[in-house]
Amino acid sequence: MTEAGEDHDGQQLSLKPPPDVGLHAWVQVFLCHLAVFNTWGYITSFGVFQTYYTTFLDRPASDISWIGSIQIFCLFFGGMFSGRLTDAGYFKTLFSIGAIFQLLGIFTTSVATQYYQIFLAQGVCIGIGNAFIFCPALTVISSYFKTRRGIAMGMAVSGSGTGGIIFPAIFNATLNSKGFGWTLRIFGFITLATHIPCILFFRTRLPPRKSGPIIALSMFKEIPYAFLNLAISVSTNLLMILNGVGILGRLLPSFLADRYLGLLNSIIPVNLCTSILMYCWTAVHSIGGLYVFDVVYGFFAAGVQSMFPAVLGTFANDPTTTGTRMGMKFAVVGVSCLIGLPLSGELIAANSSGEFLYAQVAAGSFLVTGAAFMTATRIALTGLNWKAKL
Repeated sequence: MTEAGEDHDGQQLSLKPPPDVGLHAWVQVFLCHLAVFNTWGYITSFGVFQTYYTTFLDRPASDISWIGSIQIFCLFFGGMFSGRLTDAGYFKTLFSIGAIFQLLGIFTTSVATQYYQIFLAQGVCIGIGNAFIFCPALTVISSYFKTRRGIAMGMAVSGSGTGGIIFPAIFNATLNSKGFGWTLRIFGFITLATHIPCILFFRTRLPPRKSGPIIALSMFKEIPYAFLNLAISVSTNLLMILNGVGILGRLLPSFLADRYLGLLNSIIPVNLCTSILMYCWTAVHSIGGLYVFDVVYGFFAAGVQSMFPAVLGTFANDPTTTGTRMGMKFAVVGVSCLIGLPLSGELIAANSSGEFLYAQVAAGSFLVTGAAFMTATRIALTGLNWKAKL
């Protein structure tokens, strides 16, 4: 049994169906876990950097947040180009270049002393490296799975939680004893060690699609795709708890989605729960309450993060366009990430009491809007047939 894909020139490509099983396929998932560990694991640890930089650089939090924002923007927006190049057969080259940019950025950050130096090294340089790694890695493993794509993606992106625990823990343990420079160098050596098996053993499964645009505007004519597109102590502890719970949150909803409900059917209620929790955060006024919120929110938010790339893969009727589709979607997300953190900083500053109320309400509202567009996607696909597994 085969499935046919068609490249830009109309040439039929005879493709074997995704294996869904086998040691080789699951090795790719493990390698993608390492890739996400080195990209999102580092990004989700930015809270410890934010705390340190605010004191060390004597700059307001809104200035520091631009470092994290530009890093995330580069990761997602750059995916528009790296995704298409992955489809074209340049995965190994992209990943190797990405690893070089990451390591250069990390080791350069370790000797940086000025805001602009850290912005360029940690924000721009590492961000570019992330763009060459994250989207291509997800594109590769997406081609190995169909019925188990949700759990495979969940296991892969749980690397964000793994990194989100390990990097802050190392930062907390070594900052005072070894200093900021050597703490970052330790991060760099860990990144280097985990990149080596990825470069050696990551394997693409699909034949290259040499021709075709970077931005395939025709994909936005597909109504479901278009709707989805619209679519230092206490702080460190909270960050590690959030990422630790996130590992379970990335795996369990994805497993249930594959087994019972379908990815799109699952991400809608999980996203809605996340938005409700964001509104509930406005009622949390104690450290104990914050820890409880951290656990519950971390679970549901991680579920959304896990299923999001897997849902994107289900819209690729031609598997050889998966990288292009993911890249286009990530570019849209990148713009949101670029303005999201600074906007939150401005909303917090706009509240004379310095509380997070305005930012919390805005975040909850954005999440509700996302859930609404996902529901519109669902209706566009099957009408009001809520029993269909999607």
